[in-house]
Amino acid sequence: MGITKTIDYTKMELDIAKYAKALAHPARIAIIQLLLKKQSCVCGDIVDELPISQSTVSQHLKELKEVGLIKGEIEGTSVCYCLDEKEWAKASSLIIKLFDKVAVNNSKCC
Repeated sequence: MGITKTIDYTKMELDIAKYAKALAHPARIAIIQLLLKKQSCVCGDIVDELPISQSTVSQHLKELKEVGLIKGEIEGTSVCYCLDEKEWAKASSLIIKLFDKVAVNNSKCC
């Protein structure tokens, strides 16, 4: 989204959209679930668990890392990925606030 398109939105709206976009693919959800289960994983281990190619896994990891939901540390010739707990807490808080607002205002539909 270009800068001229984003100036009319609040930081909260932009942040929620950023997280939602990063979570908007089933492969990324599968990666997150795998990281939750194993605490941390090397890219090759993730590839072994998912029905997608290494290059596709790498692209999904890149998307999740760019928004901060995961982090990666170099271990020898590999990168070990794990969830970034601080960023997850921020994302969770923002998304919960949005869903709570929807639940409260749902009775006033059309």
